[in-house]
Amino acid sequence: MTAWLATDLIAIALLPPLSLVIVLGAGIAIRRRNPRLAMSLILVSTAALYALSTPWVGGLLLKSLEISVPVDPARLQADAIVVLSGGRRMASREYGGDTLNGISLERLRYAVRLHRATGLPLLVTGGNPGGGTLAEGQILAQVLRDDYGIEPRWVEDAALTTWDNARLSAPLLKKSGVHRIALVTHAWHLRRAVPLFEAQELEVIPAGIQFASTDLDRILDLLPTPAGLRDSSFALHEWLGILWYKLRSNF
Repeated sequence: MTAWLATDLIAIALLPPLSLVIVLGAGIAIRRRNPRLAMSLILVSTAALYALSTPWVGGLLLKSLEISVPVDPARLQADAIVVLSGGRRMASREYGGDTLNGISLERLRYAVRLHRATGLPLLVTGGNPGGGTLAEGQILAQVLRDDYGIEPRWVEDAALTTWDNARLSAPLLKKSGVHRIALVTHAWHLRRAVPLFEAQELEVIPAGIQFASTDLDRILDLLPTPAGLRDSSFALHEWLGILWYKLRSNF
């Protein structure tokens, strides 16, 4: 078992919905030996699942991670644009192989927008976690060429984590005299990603996408939905990752 897979399995167990299923299962398992504790566990897991599945709570959790506002391309002062991969679809039948998932495509599309507005060179970064035939950085570069007619200046294709994205991209950038970057990723990912690039002695301009809404203006915002649970899971995954990096930096 690789370190990446072990870390991923631990994260899955600690995050909803599996963590709540574990708590619920524990409550059911002890319902005869300790009915009061069992009922508490069942109620807590059910209430948490309901709350975390609402778009409003998901929005609040995502908003807690945001550290910037959308950039103005006309005022963007940087040496390069760095795009962080966000995953892929392996063995996609309609594309005949590995391709980008929705998260990566959203980031790439915004990076293209900034590139066309500023003319800044692009670096794409992402490795090959979990198998597959192509690294995410290579797929990002391929989509840039095929779909947008843009050639990235740098392709980093060995990173397995956000920490790797920063550690492996920095030497490529510095070798070309780049010291100030616009970092493109989701707004909820910037709190974790920006300090990692700054630790590599790069000046970072956060260039986030999909800023969260915390408005509570319709009843549907308080009803559980798959999208609400997805947003809560993204946010909790980021906070767990931030905690892990802080703990690791102390060892």
